[in-house]
Amino acid sequence: MAKLQWWQGAVIYQIYPRSFQDSNHDGIGDIPGIIAELDYIKGLGVDAIWVSPFFKSPMKDFGYDISDYRDIDPLFGTLADFDELIDKAHQRDIKIIIDQVLSHTSDQHAWFSESRVDKTNDKADWYVWADAKPDGTAPNNWLSIFGGPAWQWEPRRKQYYLHNFLTEQPDLNFHNPDVRQHVLDNVEFWLKKGVDGFRLDAINFCYHDAQLRDNPAKPVDKRQGRGFSEDNPYAFQYHYYNNTQPENLAFMAEIRALLDRYPGTVSLGEISSEDSLATMAEYTQGGNKLHMGYSFELLTKDYSAAYIRQTVQGLEKQMTEGWPCWAFSNHDVERVASRWAKNGVRSDAQVKMLTALLGSLRGSVCMYQGEELGLTEADVAFEDLQDPYGITFWPNFKGRDGCRTPHPWQHNAEFAGFSTQKPWLPVAKQHLSNSVDLQNADLNSCLNRFREFLHWRKNHQALIVGDIEFIDTPEPLLAFWRSTGDDTILCCFNLSEQSASLDLTTVSLTELADVSHHSGQLVKNQLNLPPFGCYFAKKHD
Repeated sequence: MAKLQWWQGAVIYQIYPRSFQDSNHDGIGDIPGIIAELDYIKGLGVDAIWVSPFFKSPMKDFGYDISDYRDIDPLFGTLADFDELIDKAHQRDIKIIIDQVLSHTSDQHAWFSESRVDKTNDKADWYVWADAKPDGTAPNNWLSIFGGPAWQWEPRRKQYYLHNFLTEQPDLNFHNPDVRQHVLDNVEFWLKKGVDGFRLDAINFCYHDAQLRDNPAKPVDKRQGRGFSEDNPYAFQYHYYNNTQPENLAFMAEIRALLDRYPGTVSLGEISSEDSLATMAEYTQGGNKLHMGYSFELLTKDYSAAYIRQTVQGLEKQMTEGWPCWAFSNHDVERVASRWAKNGVRSDAQVKMLTALLGSLRGSVCMYQGEELGLTEADVAFEDLQDPYGITFWPNFKGRDGCRTPHPWQHNAEFAGFSTQKPWLPVAKQHLSNSVDLQNADLNSCLNRFREFLHWRKNHQALIVGDIEFIDTPEPLLAFWRSTGDDTILCCFNLSEQSASLDLTTVSLTELADVSHHSGQLVKNQLNLPPFGCYFAKKHD
């Protein structure tokens, strides 16, 4: 790309507002709480904030069920608060990206309240409605991600409506052009307010198969992974017809055309399909689709040099025009410090190595709040669970609350400095020793190393926008070149708790020793890496 855009190679810090900082002492984080911590965020060295949903909502799925796309839920503040957030973030050269949940609404949205009344109202065709089969059962075999059929009976219309997620999250009918236009109008409302971009939630779910064909069964040996519980029947199907339809490409082009009218804005599509890498490539190609794709490929339990290399190379091969965006954690999956812990033991060294690894991959980076502290997955008792997903599948799957507990600011405050009142989820006791105040005082902490690495990374263009070329290495080593112009950097990582070595006799290197993550030693062309070690060097011809 001839001209570098701000989002290319950017580090995006995801904030889950409910759990970041509570300014009004009601136990729930809010927008003024984010504003209060902008200097903390700026100090991390990130380029942008991705703010998870704060729109008006009944909170059945904690904001991903929106009842008014153009208003702030009172739990989080006001539109004036959001204007202040944009203004004060921009003063600090921090961009603002917000979630847009386009494929479905809350069942409390005015559109659905009208649509469900009968088959003749003005919004009758705004959602996915279908008649029952002759025996009264659902129109087809589609399943909800949250368990059970993806269809709910509505007695007033004597029809079923589609919900790929919760029953309270009816799917919009994107085959209707009026729906598409109103959705785009809602997106533009926030563009006019000055947001810098959108993370598009479940964007490949906008369209459904108009013929309502059954999804085929998936063999037992293909059901693992992708973050689904083993006892969730959603994993029993190939989801060929309830999402990722070809018509969606035209809608991606409509989103891009809208954003192109607001220069400097960006679209980041969350994609979870049967072949997410192929879909990411398809949704970002041609220059008239999404700017970036975001997948779940590195949010699984798979942890090996071979898996990471295979995943990145797989996307590099297919995504020839778009821009990748990688993440190791987010609000929907077990925290990486636990998920990828060797033998179940959290390690500061591994946390620091993973920060450097994620920040060295080609593409943009999403870092989830608390990742800079090396937080583990929190233990949440059943009686404290809030996540409907976890409540449904307890105890085999504990849901997503374990990665959503309050951010620990102070180790000796009653609620870790997050609030003065009992929070919506309990503060994890195991997080107190990783609090911001304690880590601020420790120069070798995960937090300070996170800051140092991100600031160091900004000085090396090859790590931000350079090409990537992997080197053949045995497990547990992962090594690759990042190069742009005359600048080529070797990046090496030991993914194991055991020491490892690599022969580098064929290359001429100068160690980049100014990075604090640098822990390997090059002795007579033999690179020795300690457990979870990192090594960065500049290549010479």
